[in-house]
Amino acid sequence: MKWLLTLLSLLWLSTFHNNINAQNDETIQIWVDGICGMCKDRIENAALTTIGVRFADWDVESKQLTITKSPEPLDINQLHANITGVGHDTELQKATEEVYQALHACCKYRDEAVIAAHKPAEGNSEQSSDEKYLKGVIVEENAKGDAVPLIGANIRWLNVNEGAVSDSEGGFEIERIEGVNQLVVSYIGYESDTLLIDQGGEVVITLSDAVTLDEVKVTHRRKSTSVSFLEAGNIQYLSEDEFLKAACCSLAESFETTPSVDASFTDAVTGTRKIEMLGLASPYLQITRENMPDARGLSALYGLDFTAGAWIEGIQLNTGAGSVVNGFESITGQINVELWKPDKAVPVYLNLYGNAMGRLEGNLNVNHALNEEWHTGLLLHAKSQQRESDRNDDGFLDNPLTNHFIGINRWRFKGKNGWMGQAGIKGTFIDSQSGQMPDLESPWIADRNVNRWEGWLKTGHVFEGRPYASMGFQFSAAYHDQESDFGPRSYIANQQSLYGNFIYQSIIGDSKHQFKTGMSIQVDEYEESIKELSATEADTYTRSEWVPGAFFEYTYGKGESFTAVAGLRADHHNQYGLFVTPRLNLRYAINEQLVWRVSGGRGQRTASIFAENIGLFASSRNIIVESKEQDTPYGLDAEVAWNGGTTLNWEFPTGKTSALLSLSYFHTHFINQIVVDFDEDPQSVYFYNLDGRSFSNSIQGQIDFEPIPRWSVRMAYRYNDVEVDYKKGRLQKPLVSNHRAFLNTGYETQNGWKIDGTLSWQGERRIPSTESNPSDYQLDTYSPSFFLLNGQLSKAWGDQWEIYLGGENLLDFRQENPIIASDDPFGAYFDASLVWGPVFGRNVYIGMRYRLTGEQKK
Repeated sequence: MKWLLTLLSLLWLSTFHNNINAQNDETIQIWVDGICGMCKDRIENAALTTIGVRFADWDVESKQLTITKSPEPLDINQLHANITGVGHDTELQKATEEVYQALHACCKYRDEAVIAAHKPAEGNSEQSSDEKYLKGVIVEENAKGDAVPLIGANIRWLNVNEGAVSDSEGGFEIERIEGVNQLVVSYIGYESDTLLIDQGGEVVITLSDAVTLDEVKVTHRRKSTSVSFLEAGNIQYLSEDEFLKAACCSLAESFETTPSVDASFTDAVTGTRKIEMLGLASPYLQITRENMPDARGLSALYGLDFTAGAWIEGIQLNTGAGSVVNGFESITGQINVELWKPDKAVPVYLNLYGNAMGRLEGNLNVNHALNEEWHTGLLLHAKSQQRESDRNDDGFLDNPLTNHFIGINRWRFKGKNGWMGQAGIKGTFIDSQSGQMPDLESPWIADRNVNRWEGWLKTGHVFEGRPYASMGFQFSAAYHDQESDFGPRSYIANQQSLYGNFIYQSIIGDSKHQFKTGMSIQVDEYEESIKELSATEADTYTRSEWVPGAFFEYTYGKGESFTAVAGLRADHHNQYGLFVTPRLNLRYAINEQLVWRVSGGRGQRTASIFAENIGLFASSRNIIVESKEQDTPYGLDAEVAWNGGTTLNWEFPTGKTSALLSLSYFHTHFINQIVVDFDEDPQSVYFYNLDGRSFSNSIQGQIDFEPIPRWSVRMAYRYNDVEVDYKKGRLQKPLVSNHRAFLNTGYETQNGWKIDGTLSWQGERRIPSTESNPSDYQLDTYSPSFFLLNGQLSKAWGDQWEIYLGGENLLDFRQENPIIASDDPFGAYFDASLVWGPVFGRNVYIGMRYRLTGEQKK
């Protein structure tokens, strides 16, 4: 299949060459009748549907349509036919009466009354711009209170389908319609609203977190979580307001109020958190930081704690097949984390946190503007927990004793010639100790020491004169060193990674046909060793992976009603060979409030079987890897799966606000999976290639609404059916709940008080078999169902000071005896990895946030 990689490379080179070296094409002019800005949009769109037309521009005053020809042959008669087909006469053809009468009332260019209405007022040589057009700017208030232009906001008159889109400076111009003075403004993440425009002059429409309307300056309250109605993919946008509903100390704790993602612990000892989506663990998600690889390999689980919650500006949560531009590893979806940019964030942000367990955290963000082009930021995070506690008297620490220090220094550049870029460096240093109480004689101790360095560089350029064309380069490098002891067993691992991605995007003919293409490379070097205290030598696993690849992604957009994104990439793994990744996302807007999506695609990844199942080390289980006689990582095959699904989003009015109903179904089918088998033998864990079927079915319904202004409610129900063919036959995947019900509600007063609460119900989960253990060390086949309740109260004084008080697991539900054989941790039956519920009881926390607002010093 090397021909496919060659074909993609040739396609990429050809497309890139043709666009980079595009010359000024031949132009022609024809006369087309029309009368207003809506006519202009309609005429130009009709012209762009003609083969051989690259650009089209119609002048309202002269009625001349200027066509820039593309390399394809242009059929002039077809051009005239396409224009008359939408209702406009040309110099050669006349539109039929039926099509003409279907035009909007203000576009009836043959009607004398309409012509008179569009003429300048008597006594004036020409109609004033304010009378003919409404001009304005769409802006958003950032964290500093500054107005930042919003690109791509939709503006239209009520009951009129065509309108305007804000430009790169947030500006817009829309032709006024006689008798219509209600303007509809919509933008991703904000409530759509209808505004009364009853005066002349330019308007400034400000989108912020406020909830007031003030004459011409219109302010909307931003949603904490929103669903894009314009993207082809099923993308949820989580803003800072969503994270502030809970303590959100790290990325792993950022999804407490998001029903699409489940969060839990890997075991009852180490305190390592994990997340799941569509019933599958986080390694099947592609987790990126600003669209570059982040939590993967040795950091697939630990990496969720390497990003502080106070650093996060927003998260894009994409369920199902994503883009091929960012790689091939995504199977169930993608989580992309956007950190605060130094040119957008407040100059100083401080967050302090402490809880009843003795955990203390501090976060400091400092940003500085060197000049208009250069900005730099420093993000710091420190965490310490030194209080020893054992609430259930099993002799084991309830929480690990830890010291964390993580820091980022990033730089951002934006030139005036179309160039922009950013660079950064990150250091992560973690020292953790868990296990039995240290004062016991010869305790079972789990130590973890992590040193990790990361660096990245991103550059981009928008071509002058061709704002639709740009190119970008992404580069990142990571060094991860980890030393761990789990009782009598040690696990030492090292990872060195390089990543490069070149992306070029442009259009094919016109803006309805867009594409992205490029080449990437991923290089990973791993060395892992596992050694039993009684063994003379360690079991060592090394692998070196080189994966160059090329991709092409085509986007077709028919206005706001239909979007199709089709992507194909080919990558060559130095051990697994060539593999192809096709993906498709379709979006159809039934109307402005109802959107239907379908997606499907393939994903492939190399499993880091030990790092992704780190909880197994909190046990005495023998580790058995059933390798094949082949030169591949662990002697196993790559994991390959297909994912397909459909979603329906319906936004409908509810009094003064609107509600959003979301329904989704996704199916994931594995061609091959590294099966992790805890059922074959309670004293062992097996890793082997799938022999049979493994699949996941996930159905979810969710509704978000506001019964009254400032009171938000989110309700959801999710059903997961995840089954795997094990040695013992087909079984439900262990420790995964089939059912989950969810309720989140919050109320915000006008004087800065906020209260939020989240109640979730988790259905029963299958527990791996322990029937061959002694009776005292046996567990039930299924866990009980249970409720979890979290809540938080906060008070803000202006934009600067805020304090918060909250509680987790307020119902104090705990898994009884989460550690098998806690009285004999060095024995054969010790196992702390079968965790299905909360290990810690009720926890209360308090914290404060401070923002120094205003301009950054230069």
